[in-house]
Amino acid sequence: MMEHVRLEAITWERLGDSLADRLLDLEPHDGSSWPRIAFDGAPAARPGDLAQRVAEILRARGRAVLVVGTEGFLRPASLRFEYGREDVDTYYDGWFDTGALWREVFGPLDPGGTGRVLPDLWDAAADRATRSAYVQLPPGGILLLHGPLLLGRWFPFDLTVHVRLSTGALRRRTPENEHWMLPAFERYESEVDPGSAADVLVRADDPRHPAWNG
Repeated sequence: MMEHVRLEAITWERLGDSLADRLLDLEPHDGSSWPRIAFDGAPAARPGDLAQRVAEILRARGRAVLVVGTEGFLRPASLRFEYGREDVDTYYDGWFDTGALWREVFGPLDPGGTGRVLPDLWDAAADRATRSAYVQLPPGGILLLHGPLLLGRWFPFDLTVHVRLSTGALRRRTPENEHWMLPAFERYESEVDPGSAADVLVRADDPRHPAWNG
């Protein structure tokens, strides 16, 4: 379990630079032309903020980057809320359209793929397709995918980053109307142990003073 992982205090600025350095040297494990990186964490941990920070640094260094959030690949409301709006099991296994992620994001970045990625598919607020244009990611371009519950799903990531909050911090920083989701993250800790499964662990209990195992 992740309790034994040694963590080092770091600033968000240094963390972004250090992750960017690592990604610039990363070679995909399966011969793909596009490194694929996960930024995993509960919404309250804001993994997308870290993904955006790293993306800005990589772009400043001349590397093409595409940031994709799983909130753009939610299933339609009729499927997400089939068993009610606060069904924990459906949130854990059925809110996110993993088939669409495979088809529209990972498939084009497979070895020999086209690099033509759909950045989002579904507008959850309007409950309709976004109709976004495809984005052409050139060879060597880096995919940064962020969202909750990403690990343990056989996605072909070349590097995984988990932004972790303790149980207490997660409860404090999750809006009260979303507390019903918390058992899903307890299940995730028990079944996947993302703190140990991820290549990089970032602890963000204090949003001003992160720590990591880099």
